[in-house]
Amino acid sequence: MLFKQCPINEVQHLIQDYIHTLSSPFDSFLEEHILISTFYVILDEFNEAGYYAIHQNQLLTQFYIRPSYLRHAQELFSKVIEKHAVKSLFVPTCDELFVSLAIDKGYPITKQAYFFQDSHVNTPEHDSLQVDRFVPATLDDLEPIQQMCGDFVDHYERRIANGELFSYYRGSVLLGIGVLEQSKMLNGLASIGMFTNESYRKQGIGRNIILKLKQWCYDHGLKPVCGCWYYNEASKSTLESAGMITKTRLLNFTVNAGEE
Repeated sequence: MLFKQCPINEVQHLIQDYIHTLSSPFDSFLEEHILISTFYVILDEFNEAGYYAIHQNQLLTQFYIRPSYLRHAQELFSKVIEKHAVKSLFVPTCDELFVSLAIDKGYPITKQAYFFQDSHVNTPEHDSLQVDRFVPATLDDLEPIQQMCGDFVDHYERRIANGELFSYYRGSVLLGIGVLEQSKMLNGLASIGMFTNESYRKQGIGRNIILKLKQWCYDHGLKPVCGCWYYNEASKSTLESAGMITKTRLLNFTVNAGEE
């Protein structure tokens, strides 16, 4: 079979087929890595057997084989790893084929992240926080947000212009921000996140920001998802307290040198 580099739009129909195989969604962290990857279509003469994507010439972020070619999946997977000298794999556990193929190889696994969905359990705001103000950020907020958050997110000005940042105030004090990114791959989904002013942590601010972002999503016809680094227990606890639940992980497989 032939592996041919191509622009992402040429495999968009295969990406949609792939998305329909997922048991749960993933968040913007993985999506960003996928979207800036280099894409390849797998051809059996003139027939498309599947596609894959590689980030920065070393990280495999996508590997999809059509059902009619699944009996070749292990062989094709091995050839992709060898051909590109892949060093690692980003594998969400909602992708059964990718997980299975990576496990077949026996590669070492690092737990990278949790992916969360809404439990739809009623989770009310604390009464003491209902007077706080949660609004879309404006350029007037740019400097205080940058001073508070540092490099928590990138391109602050662009994100404000795109409506991706929200400010959370108590009076004139900026207590935190909300981040919302609509998915470019998963229709109707948005990844949400928050950052709390260090001086006001452990007061329910982060929880309230997530609750308000969830409501904003539902008001605009979107389903909220989110994620956090696997070992960030504080973020995990905050998300869970706001009614988010996790059954999906992002795994980082390291390819053993000489065992491709």
